[in-house]
Amino acid sequence: MDKPFAITLKPGSSLANHTGSWRTTRPEYVDRLPPCNAACPAGENIQGWLFHAESGDYEKAWHALVENNPLPAIMGRVCYHPCEGGCNRQHMDSAVGINSVERFLGDEANKHGWKFAPAAAASGRRVLVIGSGPAGLSAAYHLTRMGHKAVIYEEAPLAGGMMRFGIPKYRLPREVLDTEIQRLLDFGVELHLETKVTDVQQTMKDGFDAVFLGVGAHIAKRAYIPAGDANKVLDAVSVLRGMEDHDAPLLGRRVVVYGGGNTAIDVARTAKRLGAEESIIVYRRTRDKMPAHDFEVEEALQEGISIKWLSTITEAGMGERGDDIMVEKMALDENGFPQPTGEFERMEADSVVLALGQDADLSLLENVPGLVVDKGMIEIDAGMMTGHPGVFAGGDMAGNERTVTVAVGHGKKAARAIDAWLRGEKYAPLPKPELATFDRMNPWYYSDAPKTMRPVLDIIRRQSTFEEVLGGLDETNALFEARRCMSCGNCFECDNCYGVCPDNAVIKLGPGKRFQFNYDYCKGCGICATECPCGAIRIVAEEN
Repeated sequence: MDKPFAITLKPGSSLANHTGSWRTTRPEYVDRLPPCNAACPAGENIQGWLFHAESGDYEKAWHALVENNPLPAIMGRVCYHPCEGGCNRQHMDSAVGINSVERFLGDEANKHGWKFAPAAAASGRRVLVIGSGPAGLSAAYHLTRMGHKAVIYEEAPLAGGMMRFGIPKYRLPREVLDTEIQRLLDFGVELHLETKVTDVQQTMKDGFDAVFLGVGAHIAKRAYIPAGDANKVLDAVSVLRGMEDHDAPLLGRRVVVYGGGNTAIDVARTAKRLGAEESIIVYRRTRDKMPAHDFEVEEALQEGISIKWLSTITEAGMGERGDDIMVEKMALDENGFPQPTGEFERMEADSVVLALGQDADLSLLENVPGLVVDKGMIEIDAGMMTGHPGVFAGGDMAGNERTVTVAVGHGKKAARAIDAWLRGEKYAPLPKPELATFDRMNPWYYSDAPKTMRPVLDIIRRQSTFEEVLGGLDETNALFEARRCMSCGNCFECDNCYGVCPDNAVIKLGPGKRFQFNYDYCKGCGICATECPCGAIRIVAEEN
């Protein structure tokens, strides 16, 4: 006699227990790239360190941050935070104040004396780093972490490059700069000041296995302007550099700055703080074409800086009194480009400061074979190496976008490429996952929480002192701001998928271990993906 039907069933073969046998799609957990991380030129894992910051573990957050960027207190002041421009939260209320939290962590590290994690075992390799600006400091830090001996040669008497000689103190206090540089020296980076390299090849023979070129753009571009008294026509780099000396530059009562970039804004605001009654920027185009960042322009206008749009300087100090300039008005043509009108006016000016851009000094490379220089910049490959084996470059020497953040990113990437080259390998960055776009998220799960604004120094003090303009967050505000992060594209164990699954097909693996799907029970209904707040689940076609 045959056995009853129920007894003949193979254990576990019942469709009542295997509801997923007939599905056509299935959910998968996925880690997507947060847009803040994607937008960061320094390649920081922003979401990673925000995760620790929002739990109140600031030291752990700082350690996670400095895995990619050794200068957070500096970056929290001078970075133009493109990460916030990519932040998905801006489509809800306002972007997370990433830059302000970064500054808070950097300041906490400086206050408490936090140190970098120990470096790898010594490799016995020595790498020369030319220049102690952000690119050079970043490269030296990452090389040291990898176990190599990084030696910086710096021509100036003080370290910091254009962070010191190009960024005013009201934006970057020098004690902050000095503290973060000292931490690098304590970590093992070797620094030689007032050491100018005139021949890279010859210097490399002093026991160096590779070299990183991180020379900043210290040479001011000039424009031909007929001048009766050439002493009254200065360049912006010299003015800002002179602020590091004991005797500040004498600019006079009425100062005119020619240019439209951030440096022009910095010089005009500096002149005001030095006592100029009038500080005027002359720019040949309109505000929407001005390369200076909009918030910098706004701060300058608040401080009483005047901007003369669609104007160009044709001569300086050529009048009867020798203390004026000639300005020609411009007009936009049908393509939006400024054209001279032949209409002139004279303006009183005790000094004229040219802020027309800068170039890097490439004279130290004249005898290096294989190097290609195009439009004042060194050509490099995807691994930051020049045409000469073992010579790498980054920062102002090798990029159009000359910011501290970009330079720090260049230094990190070059260090990784140098490390690979020293091991006889070629550096290949890991492929990036797909972007966590806003349309993949469920913003209604997040309550409105407007961005915390940093305190700003009052206008009167800003016009007369070099005190820091923008203040920092306190611990309460920093914690609140960190908790505004929506963890775009990455599971933060909210338990939504676990709670909404109608088939109990989601398995909790424990704190910090996330979840997994039991596909024996999953019908592929997709509710979990629909209800995931951060877009960390995707639905894919079932495998045949």
